[in-house]
Amino acid sequence: MAVVRETKLPGVGVKHDFTTEDGREVGVLVHRDGRRDVFVYAADDPDRCAMQVSFSATDTRTVAELLGTSQVNAAVDAVQQELEGLAIEWLRIDPASSVTGRTIGDGAFRTRTGVSVVAVIRDDTAIPAPEPDLALRGGDVVVCVGTIDGLARMRDLVAPS
Repeated sequence: MAVVRETKLPGVGVKHDFTTEDGREVGVLVHRDGRRDVFVYAADDPDRCAMQVSFSATDTRTVAELLGTSQVNAAVDAVQQELEGLAIEWLRIDPASSVTGRTIGDGAFRTRTGVSVVAVIRDDTAIPAPEPDLALRGGDVVVCVGTIDGLARMRDLVAPS
């Protein structure tokens, strides 16, 4: 059995990485709300992600049934209990989103979702504690902190129109 390397990501979940028998690096990011992101890294550069697939909580249960039970459930449950009530999520703003071109203040995100935008990543530059007058652009990544339910509302809010 492969050795699974675990990285706790406070407020996000747990990332698990392992090397397959044929030498490929694979990672699974287990979000606190049950979603999973599966990463397959490039064969020629194990630090570069070649493919990512995201699964909803329902998709995850289906795949888990198909693949069998997980050896990491206990570790995930422990981290989730440790940080109960707080989550962090990075959301990419699609150019087709209704929030593109609007300011953080105009979006009233905290009022509408209970989520705070604590940073914006734009062109590989971090804008920490952005002011309410910062206009969001397509391609920006907003770093959000809130409850799992609030983050789900935020995802819906910034989804492409």
